[in-house]
Amino acid sequence: MIELKNLSKVYRTAYMETTALNNINIQIGKGEFVAVMGPSGCGKSTLLNVVGMIDSPSGGEYYFDGEEVGHRSENELVDLRKQNIGFIFQNFNLIDDLSVHENVDLPLLYLGIPKKERRERVDKALELVGLESRARHKPLELSGGQQQRVAVARSVVGDPKLILADEPTGNLDTKNGDDVMNMLKMLKNKGVTILMVTHSPEHGARADRIIEMLDGEVSNGSGGSRLSVVADNTANDPSQHVAVD
Repeated sequence: MIELKNLSKVYRTAYMETTALNNINIQIGKGEFVAVMGPSGCGKSTLLNVVGMIDSPSGGEYYFDGEEVGHRSENELVDLRKQNIGFIFQNFNLIDDLSVHENVDLPLLYLGIPKKERRERVDKALELVGLESRARHKPLELSGGQQQRVAVARSVVGDPKLILADEPTGNLDTKNGDDVMNMLKMLKNKGVTILMVTHSPEHGARADRIIEMLDGEVSNGSGGSRLSVVADNTANDPSQHVAVD
């Protein structure tokens, strides 16, 4: 699904240059659930933005579903993003003036899907997250956990191939955080590819594997440029630990 080859992202101003990503080499297969972990400022969110086609790489190559997309035009990236990627944010990013149903409907509206089909898809997405009875409510009438469920429904309503989740449990208590993780695992079991940034070791361990980052590089935790991958169901088997340049 995703392949990054020697990818870099550099931010430049008139006075300074900041390397946010440096020589990133990652492969993520279809249907994988991958967590990205590391200290604040290490490049996790920048990586998510590049994979989500919000930012373009400064160098290297980005292949999405077999096609190089890193250097496509903004209009092409917008179309690819709308048709293939769903987003879940730490702060929910719901529109307060719209109802729950209208918030979930927005991605379908942008895709030009007919009204009847949109209504059916929204109803199905809200049923998936257990909020069909809250369709007419506004976001501020919901708890934080319920708002994040709405965000999950919005991310899946367009049947995306990939879901990008940036600290999806960061503003939630333990129970609601666990509920969101259970939803992500359910989506993974349905074949959706998931890339999640998290600071929570517990939630990271529920992914198929963990990508560790440090100072803009994929790292094994010692500041190197190697990737330590440990699948959660093989963590006690040293033969299953894989290091990838």
